[in-house]
Order: sequence, then structure tokens, then C-alpha cells
Amino acid sequence: MSAMITADLVDLDLSADTKEAAARSLAERMVALGRVTDLDGFLADVAAREAQMPTGLDGGIGIPHCRSAHVTEPTLAFGRSAEGIDFGAPDGPADLIFLIAAPAGADDAHLTILSSLARQLMDERFTGALRTVASPAEAAAMIAGEETPEETAAPDETAAVAPVAEAPATAAPVAEARPFRIVAVTSCPTGIAHTYMAAEALEKAGREAGVELVVETQGSAGFTRLDPAVVAAADGVIFAHDVPVREKERFAGKPTVDVGVKAGINRPAELIGEVRGRAERGETTAAAPTPVEQAGEPEEGYATRLRKWLMSGVSYMVPFVAAGGLLIALGFALGGYDIDKAPSVAEHFAWGQIDSWAALMFQIGGLAFGFLVPVLAGYIAYGMADRPGLVPGFVGGSIALTIDAGFLGGLAAGLLAGGSVLAIQKVRVPAALRGIMPVVVIPLLSSIAVGFLMFLVIGKPIAGLQSALTDWLSGLSGANAVVLGVILGLMMCFDLGGPLNKVAYAFAVGGLATPNEGSLKVMAAVMAAGMVPPLAMALATVVRGRLFTRTERENGKAAWVLGASFITEGAIPFAAADPLRVIPAAMAGGAVTGALSMVFECTLRAPHGGVFVIPLIGNPFLYLLAIVAGVLVSAALVILLKSMRKTAPEGVETTATAAPKVTVAA
Repeated sequence: MSAMITADLVDLDLSADTKEAAARSLAERMVALGRVTDLDGFLADVAAREAQMPTGLDGGIGIPHCRSAHVTEPTLAFGRSAEGIDFGAPDGPADLIFLIAAPAGADDAHLTILSSLARQLMDERFTGALRTVASPAEAAAMIAGEETPEETAAPDETAAVAPVAEAPATAAPVAEARPFRIVAVTSCPTGIAHTYMAAEALEKAGREAGVELVVETQGSAGFTRLDPAVVAAADGVIFAHDVPVREKERFAGKPTVDVGVKAGINRPAELIGEVRGRAERGETTAAAPTPVEQAGEPEEGYATRLRKWLMSGVSYMVPFVAAGGLLIALGFALGGYDIDKAPSVAEHFAWGQIDSWAALMFQIGGLAFGFLVPVLAGYIAYGMADRPGLVPGFVGGSIALTIDAGFLGGLAAGLLAGGSVLAIQKVRVPAALRGIMPVVVIPLLSSIAVGFLMFLVIGKPIAGLQSALTDWLSGLSGANAVVLGVILGLMMCFDLGGPLNKVAYAFAVGGLATPNEGSLKVMAAVMAAGMVPPLAMALATVVRGRLFTRTERENGKAAWVLGASFITEGAIPFAAADPLRVIPAAMAGGAVTGALSMVFECTLRAPHGGVFVIPLIGNPFLYLLAIVAGVLVSAALVILLKSMRKTAPEGVETTATAAPKVTVAA
């Protein structure tokens, strides 16, 4: 740890008044020591991590952190604020701010060192000493573990805390029976800080509550599995996580509390009490809400959870769509549009005929594409209710196909399946039945419920709605088509691969399930608009490179390929660094491209592929013209907006490339 923090990385009089200013002030110290190579690039990575979840913790602590390609070695900077800075903690501003910078390829040893700091932050003696330490050198030594809080505390303070260690010894004789046993799993998106802070908080609360509590930390560098015997002997389970628990099935059949990682840090004693209560009531894993349902924060609204459920289904569906759709398009390219009438290749296949190979591609693609609706429904249910939701979800999705309810039917079936499983899981059952609930009872009852509702109640109305939507897409022309193209273009470019982008893409892919002229136009407009942001950013870095940092110009080179491949996420590094200029510019270009694609009546049968499927596009030259027009609009607009700002990034780049000591003088 001593190599990670020095006195030069400590600011005991941090004057920043916002979390962004605090991160910049501490990061500048890292730049001065050569630990960070690009200030703005690193701060963009910090901001992106902060956007996932606030890094403020109860007790006046802010711990912004990230893994970044702009970090040369693991580094820790510390700042102490007299006024406090809002990092999103429920109890108010933070006065102790730790900025953790880990290289993109940090090894296990470095992450272990970082985790030790996270555990120290749960010790009130440690944080109390940091609030009173007088010199940066002492603070750095304390954080590095070279001095302990007892060594820096006054003698009377040391005496005051000494009796605490005696408490467990006096309490030991009271509990003669086997103590309650809990196993826990903690994890956070980066696996650097919150993972280990939650582990320390839970272990400490477990000791105070007199329970045996063992934690498995699933950090970004991997994890060490708990001994199966320990898991088998546990009376309850706590999941405190913001990313999926790996190998979750190991904990099936036990009373479980499933929350976000911050809940593990802020209210560990409450979680222990809750899991004990579940055990007393005989509730098993099924009774706890899933992370996708609850996402760990009680204030999260239903709309947010619904979006996560739907995105869960879409994310699993996309590979089937891409593989199946591209194979179908390849079949059309090789054999023409009559290839769908070819006999089964299992009965007739001529090795030397191109039509046979075209039929093979088309029929494989058709089978893969046929999984679209069942996979969508199955994994929406999975997002709601975990593995028990898969069976009724797939059954409901297959019924949607059978009754021609299509894509909309798959959405409804997935939600019904997940809801049915959650409802069944809330029923208290005798202990003797708990073992067969996940594999027999829940799949059976939920499939019956979903089948009944889809076949006899809501299936036919949804099929009618799907038919009406298909007819509407078939009749798209004129102003209606242009307006839809504009809307889809805006959606594709607003969050650059995020939820709104995925909604537009899912809408287009859903039309391919029942292809017609209108749905093929929608697919073409969506892909064209999605290619615009990365291509526009790449062009802008070439035309006016001085408006961008060196890192952004490097990202621009990759953005050419990403944009050409229809990977909208290629523009994210630019948007993260300058969202107020990049995102509006991207949306403007996407709207232009979507509208022109509709005006030119371009069509697309492949759901992915970018320029590599141009030969499969109807009116390909006009399609390319629509993309070029949007790219030019976005590039011109982002250059204009960046030229109008008061501070150009040349100074930032000089900071990143100059010798460290010269940067400090500046």
C-alpha cells in the first residue's frame, strides 16, 4: 500500500465544493506524479463509474473509484473537506474523500491491497484518526498501514477503546447452542471498493450479533468460492451485490436476503435480522426479490424495474437475432428472394450448387430466428424470478408464436411468467416440499398459469394488436414514415447503446419476425442511425483534432470501425467526456439519417452487420447517402459546439503529455 499513496497525494484542506471538482483536484495530484496520463480521460472514467451508482457512504465518506486505461499504476489520493462534499450518501456530505485509480489490467495483488483500504474504512477508529491527523505524511502512513489509529491517537483515546476487545469473551458462555450461520456474497460493478466494504460491514455486524458469518467477495479479479461444506451448513444467505452473483445455484433452497451492495454497507445488522426472520418463517431462496426486481435500493420505482426486466430479455435475444438474421440475409444474397421456397436441405442438398448452400444458410437462420420470441419471453421471466422463470417464460413465448401474437406476445408472456413464479414463491410451504419447489412445483404451476392466460385470456387480443401493428408498418409512407424515422434516429443516438437505444432496436427486430415492406424500412432506418454517432466522432477528430484530447483522437481511429460495424457504443468515450455537446450532435445526425432512410425507402432484412451487409440493402447507394448526411451533420455540429466553449482541451493535453513537475508549476 505504501507505494500507492504518498504525502503528495494527500490534501488535508480540500477546497472543492462538488464531487467533480474534488475528483479533479485529487486526480491532478496523480497526474503530477505520472500516475495518470490523461486527466480528462481518467475523469471521464470516474464519472462513468459514478453514474452507475453514487459512491458516497454513511459516515461522511466518499470513495470515487474506477479502472482506467489512463492509469499507469494503482494509486490512492486522499482529501479532507471542512465543508463536506455531496457524494450521494443518505446521511449527507462526505468530509473524507478517497480517489482510487486502478489500471485497466490491475492484477489480483493490487486489488487485494485496495480491498484492505475498503475494510479499514469500516473501522470508526481509523476514520476518526483521519479526521484529526495533522500532516499529510501521517495521513499517508496511516492509510498505507504503516501506522495504526492507536499509534496516532491520544493515550486517553486508546484507553477508551481498549475494553471493546473484551466484550466477546464475556458474551461467549451465554450461547451454548450452535450459533446461527450465514453465508454472504458481495460484489459491485468494478469490484474495487464497495465489494470489500460490504464484506467488512457484514462480518462486523455478524460478530456483534453473535452469528457465524462468512463472506465470499466476488471482485473484478475473480473470486474464491466458499467451501461447499460451509454453504451446506448455513442457515441463511445474504446477497449484497450490484452485478449478478456467480454460481448462484450453490445457495438455492436457503432463506435469502437479496439487496444492493450499498445496503450491505449501510444496514448490515438489519440484513442479518431479516435473514434470521426468513429462516424462522421457513422461507427459502424463492421468497427473496431478485436483484433485477429490486436492484438493491428500496426507492427504485416500478418503471425502472420493468425496464430492467425487458432489457434482460432483449440482451439475451440479440445474439439469436444477429446470427439468425444474418444467415437469412446471406441465404437471400446467394439464392435470391425465392430461396424461402426451397425444399429442406435434409432431404435435398447438392454440394456443387450455390442454391443448395443458400438454402442451407436460410434454413439454419430461420431456425435460429425462430427462437427470438421464446428467448425474449424466457429471459424477461429470468430477469424477474431467476432460473425458475425460464420454463414458463419459454412456454409462454412458444405459445405467442403458435397464436401469432409475435413480439408483443413474447413481451406479455415473459412478464406473466415472471409474475406467476414470484406469486407462487410467496406461498409458505412445508419443509418437506421445499426441495422440489424449484424443479417440479414452480415450473408446473407457473406453466399452467401462463398457458391458460396466453391461450384463453390475453393471447388473442395481443395477436390482434400485433396484426394491426404489422399492417401499420406495411402501410407506412410519406410523412408518417419520415416522422417514425426521425423518432427512431433520436432514440438510437440518445444513450448510445443504452436502454432507449435497445428499445428502438427491439422494435425494429420485432418487425422482422413478420417481415413486410414497412418493417424492413424500419430495420434499415434503425441500423443507419445507429452507425452515425461513432462515425461522426471519428470524422470530427480528423477534421478538427485540436478540439479533442490525444486519447479521444486515438478513440476516433477505433470509432471508424465500430461505426461501420453498427456498434453505436463506439461513441460512448466521447459522450462520457463531453455529454452536453456530443449527445445533441449525435441525435441531430441520427434524426437526419433515419428520416432520409425512410424517404429513400431503403429496406434491410439483416438485423446487424453495418456496411458489411450493404449488398443486402434495398437502394444501397441512397442508404449510404443517408448515413453520410447524418455523419456530416453530427460532425459539423459537435465541432461547432466544441469551438464555442471557453476552454479548449489543448491545455489538458499538455498536462497529460508534459513532464509531471512542469504540470504542477502550471
